[in-house]
Amino acid sequence: MKVSGAKVVVVGLARSGLASIRLLVKEGASVVATDTKPLAELPGAAETIKETGAKFASQSAEAFESADWVVISPGVPADIPLLEDVRRPGIAVMGEVELASYFLQGKTIGITGSNGKTTTTALTGHILRECGIPVQVGGNIGAPVAGMVATSKPDQWNVLELSSFQLETIERFRADIGVTVNVTPDHLDRHHTFENYAAAKGKLYETQQPGDSAVLNADDATCVGYAALSRGKTCWFSLKRRVEPGFWLENGRLFANGEPFLDAADIPMRGIHNVENTLAASSAAWIAGARLPDIAAAVRVFPGVEHRLEFVRTWHGVNFYNDSKATNVDATAKAIDALPGPLWVILGGKDKGSDYRTLGPALAAKAKAILLVGAATPIIADHLNGVVKMVDCGTIDAAIKLAAAEAKEGDTVLLAPACASFDQFTGYEQRGQVFKQLVRAL
Repeated sequence: MKVSGAKVVVVGLARSGLASIRLLVKEGASVVATDTKPLAELPGAAETIKETGAKFASQSAEAFESADWVVISPGVPADIPLLEDVRRPGIAVMGEVELASYFLQGKTIGITGSNGKTTTTALTGHILRECGIPVQVGGNIGAPVAGMVATSKPDQWNVLELSSFQLETIERFRADIGVTVNVTPDHLDRHHTFENYAAAKGKLYETQQPGDSAVLNADDATCVGYAALSRGKTCWFSLKRRVEPGFWLENGRLFANGEPFLDAADIPMRGIHNVENTLAASSAAWIAGARLPDIAAAVRVFPGVEHRLEFVRTWHGVNFYNDSKATNVDATAKAIDALPGPLWVILGGKDKGSDYRTLGPALAAKAKAILLVGAATPIIADHLNGVVKMVDCGTIDAAIKLAAAEAKEGDTVLLAPACASFDQFTGYEQRGQVFKQLVRAL
């Protein structure tokens, strides 16, 4: 791919878009950056434009004139009419991950899934580091893939969390080890159907070659189907049964191809879903060259992931947990399952086309109340009407104040919103930080 001298339009100026601009300019491209928001409303964009010499244009057909090709950020739907018009004359449109794949050195572990991919990605990187294997971690967490190019090395692993938004636009990008933790309905507001969403994640395996590895959840029917897409070897993992070749849970112990290597009780994270995440991460790290005893030692000292079932504090006997990363229904169900009741569950945010009714049985069994916040309040209230006490709080601040006033010693307040955060926050990270600040201020 010829970059030097090319005119490239970068669409979407969040973290991935800004990293794409810096990479393209470094490689000699002439860059036009565009977004639906004005430059003043895009954190860090004005500074990047100034530093790189790129040009900014409002998002319109004129911005794409004379473009050789276009790079879109993960937050930009690939099927918007403006991009369809750009494709008609034959201009290539690629995602930020695809762009980075032309320049990224070293081997890659690509990790996706509806829930648990952040924990699995962080844990895989942690295991490799603890085992003395060179590694850097990024993608959907930490640095964008384009931003990892400068620090990549031929003898290093790149462990990447990859969302469906990032994967739907790949063509050349290839993971030496592809991992899918699970696939449940999510982002239906973007992908429209579960089939489209699952197909986007499945693209991770379509580019694999002989000698690569597909690490797949044997308990998930969609994951099982991905095995047929890959030209590499399949390594299974399962919470329910022996799988070979693969990793599984049996009688409270984790096994690798028949060899026990870790007691589940030694995993320093709550919930059976974190055993699943550990199986997935251990499988990937083992394929990458880590020894089983070293994997077990690394898992035992893993500090966990911020905003994922993160204990904040105990206040007057009431425990507060931050699971702001629970941005879909299945993640919230797993959080509820992982904690003992009674619970005060904070739900709400930006709806993604979810069916909240599936949370009904778990909430009825454990929750004292549902505290509703954000734009999705009317939808959640309709779906869960009559299940348990429900209070429209509007904001997380109000929800915490109500819970602090009414919760009893031994209760738990859980932020597990089952929604995106973009109605009131810039992302789940900011939502989680605000929750923790408010709880610590009680």
